[in-house]
Amino acid sequence: MVTGPRTLAQVSEGDLLAEIFPYFAAHDGLLIGPGDDAAVIATGGSVVATTDAMVRGRDWVDEWSTAADVATKAFTQNVADVAAMGAVPTSLLVTLVADPQTPVQWAVDFACTLGRLAQESSVAVAGGDLSSAPTGTLMVSVTALGDLGGRRPVLRSGAAPGDTVAVCGTLGRSAAGLALLQQDLGALAEVDGLRAECVAHHLRPVAPVEAGPAAAGAGATSMLDLSDGLLRDGDRIARASGVRIALDSELLRPDTDVLAQVVGGAEALECVLAGGEEHSLLATFAGALPDGWRPLGRVEVGEGVTLDGSPQAPRGWDHFAG
Repeated sequence: MVTGPRTLAQVSEGDLLAEIFPYFAAHDGLLIGPGDDAAVIATGGSVVATTDAMVRGRDWVDEWSTAADVATKAFTQNVADVAAMGAVPTSLLVTLVADPQTPVQWAVDFACTLGRLAQESSVAVAGGDLSSAPTGTLMVSVTALGDLGGRRPVLRSGAAPGDTVAVCGTLGRSAAGLALLQQDLGALAEVDGLRAECVAHHLRPVAPVEAGPAAAGAGATSMLDLSDGLLRDGDRIARASGVRIALDSELLRPDTDVLAQVVGGAEALECVLAGGEEHSLLATFAGALPDGWRPLGRVEVGEGVTLDGSPQAPRGWDHFAG
């Protein structure tokens, strides 16, 4: 007699798909959905495509991340990348690679959350893939497609001296949340207020997706998703555009002052400068900033990233260097 939660080893691929598919609602732009060899998606112009993978033990740990948390991160990081190109996310392809001893409920919870987020954002889940893996392995990958709606894509290479560097969204909240999680798991039940907000932003980030296409329409000269830290991602724009990104610490104070209440002053600045998984949007503008954006500095002649004139190493998250 089998006891305990069902595992993937106890169900067939077809049975698992039958449990997952109901969470992926029909969508007007999805002509042929999951069930055939490939999906068929309606498109009227240029398609933006991106993909991100998450690996247990590297991108999340089970001690504090549920399947719903992982689904939220996977969804957010992909739609944020699409938005950063100035496109509207339209559809997703999802891959699950798992140890057969993975509980079925983990896969169902993942699919339920991903499907809900997609439906709330008018994004179709078009299909994907399932694969077994060695003991202990659990990995998810999401590929997102988006529609530029006739606009030109916003690249990292368009920033020019005189542009304003701006952000839409928060800075450092995810890094502060991670720091709290790493300090004391046993105290999490007592976390509230701003601390709880930071933890929630790390576990289930929300990106200002609508701001991407709006910024493109307002003339953003460059843009990207803040996934690896302000310094590292700012350096990517600087390198691609052949310019210097000059940050002003006074303009960072709305974030550092708030986070100082959570992690202390010095750590707050480091969270803002180098904290990853924020998924706000960083962009440059030649003219007035659109609603929801705030300045962080200027684009200058030169190279790299500076803070109050002092050169900054492009620190932040790196998949291989850490």
